[in-house]
Amino acid sequence: AALNIIRSQPSQYVVASVVGRKYILTPRDVLTIPHLKDVRVGDVLQLRDIHEIGSREYTLRGDPLIPRNHIKVEATVVEHTKGKLEVVFKKKRRKGYQKTIKNKHPYTRLRIGPIQFTNLLSS
Repeated sequence: AALNIIRSQPSQYVVASVVGRKYILTPRDVLTIPHLKDVRVGDVLQLRDIHEIGSREYTLRGDPLIPRNHIKVEATVVEHTKGKLEVVFKKKRRKGYQKTIKNKHPYTRLRIGPIQFTNLLSS
């Protein structure tokens, strides 16, 4: 019954775990996460660990997760990118030792799809 009420609301959100972190997601969001190695641009991923679903007025929390057969959220891989250049400068006094380390962390961007409710009659 709670899922039907949330479904009738104009906008919904989910709290989902992606790569070990929780994110608040709405449809059409772009999510930047640490690099996923085994995916390509255009792949569709199923978000499995959904902790909470809600709207502006109602919230339904899982214990600890909402069962997978009640809700379905997909994410499409948009691009693989790198972050900004991080420069770390190391130095030891009076020894002539200087070292510069430059690094760009790889990221994957996901576009969140619509929130789909399933098995509403059995709940």
